[in-house]
Amino acid sequence: MAGRGKKLALNTITSLALQVVSVICGFILPRLILESFGSDVNGLVNSITQFLGVITLLDLGVGAVVQSALYKPLADNDTDMISKIYVSANNFFRRLAEILLVYVVLLMIFYPMLVNKSFGHMYTALLIAAICISSFAQYYFGIVNSLLLNADQRGYIQYVAQIITLILNTFACYIIIKLGASIQIVKLTTSLIFLLRPLFLVFYVKKHYSIDQKITYTEEPIKQKWNGMAQHFAAYVLSGTDNIVLTLFSTLSNVSIYSVYYMAIAGVRSALLSITNGFQSLIGEMLAKKETMKLNAFFGFVEWFLHTGTTLVFGCTGVLIVDFVRVYTYGINDADYIQPLFAVLITIANAGHCLRLPYNILILAAGHYKQTQSNYIIAMILNIVVSIATVKMWGLVGVAIGTLIAMAYQTVWMAKYDSKNIICWPFKNFLKQCGVDAITVIIASLATFKIPMLSVSYVSWFLLAIEVFGIWLIISIVINTIFYRERVLSIFIRVKRRFVN
Repeated sequence: MAGRGKKLALNTITSLALQVVSVICGFILPRLILESFGSDVNGLVNSITQFLGVITLLDLGVGAVVQSALYKPLADNDTDMISKIYVSANNFFRRLAEILLVYVVLLMIFYPMLVNKSFGHMYTALLIAAICISSFAQYYFGIVNSLLLNADQRGYIQYVAQIITLILNTFACYIIIKLGASIQIVKLTTSLIFLLRPLFLVFYVKKHYSIDQKITYTEEPIKQKWNGMAQHFAAYVLSGTDNIVLTLFSTLSNVSIYSVYYMAIAGVRSALLSITNGFQSLIGEMLAKKETMKLNAFFGFVEWFLHTGTTLVFGCTGVLIVDFVRVYTYGINDADYIQPLFAVLITIANAGHCLRLPYNILILAAGHYKQTQSNYIIAMILNIVVSIATVKMWGLVGVAIGTLIAMAYQTVWMAKYDSKNIICWPFKNFLKQCGVDAITVIIASLATFKIPMLSVSYVSWFLLAIEVFGIWLIISIVINTIFYRERVLSIFIRVKRRFVN
């Protein structure tokens, strides 16, 4: 267990560091783009990025299935099976890269006709070409190596590489924007720098793994290759529909407003996700080795930890996000960025994404793709239908409602499925946990939502954030001590040992 613990700690720390760097860099560059190019260009960049993200639908969830398929051969040190899975996945993703090139050409021809006509066809087409290079490199060079490292609990290798490229990219883009470069040159620079990470992973895997690239197989080594499709569609739809719906049925200014709020919320969500990056491979190994008692104990802690962390972090976000956007967009007057109702709804929807994490991780680790397809399909349809039906009437609020309804449905369904089919974990535990979450949110929100920000500045916002977080933390500890006394005490004991010893 010591080796597992060390890998989990390394993955968690480096993944968290990656998210901190991502958030900082993610705040710097969009603000520079807003200042230098305006809200419409910022909306255009985010819209193109989302349309390019559609290509991930074509991998049909194979990435998640590949990672699940690798757990057992890695646990058994079965080099032949690892090589077969690697080669099969590599062939698939290289074909996908070729499809990406065709899709990009079509996008360059037709997408400029969909958007604001104030941008010329060539202007938009060149921007698409500049942004797509890193996407192509991911599928052609890097994605299988990333999946192998994640499955082997060595995700920290790629996290460190990503931190370095993010920092390099931010410095490079800052300099060329200040020198007056076009948005196309800025995005081309980003793509070329991001090429470094997949190339590094190619060399790392070649050096540290005995992969037989010429191995042949008669039977498909990735058993559920096509059964991850529904999960993957749903994952994309739940994270990507909003931008596309706004592009087609609303304005680029609304896309820009959405992207600023989502940038802040995505930073918070990614920080929580980063903590779980080592969980799936560890749970996958426990399932492969049939360590039922250890799995139950670990899952119970993961569920409580993620629910409590999500409630605390997203609760503070809901209180603070409008004031943050007020500061972030200060001086930018070409769109109305102050949207309180939208802010609350999109925060709750993304909190739902994190509340479902323990149950989704268990499904992925167990490889239950085929059995859970209906849930993902229904969630996907709910999000699309509700978002399109409400966007004309309520704009940003409409797409947030669509995401929220889909997330709520999926979280409850997953918790129920896991308790019946994967792990001996009663559904009433989930209901109790949600009740505690709700009590915490109600009490802490009433205690903090009227605290004023003294001036429109980062210093004032930061002081407000400290006050709000402190109040939420105290309330969360008190309520969880009442309902989950043993878990709270175990955290305090671990922290005490860490610092006293």
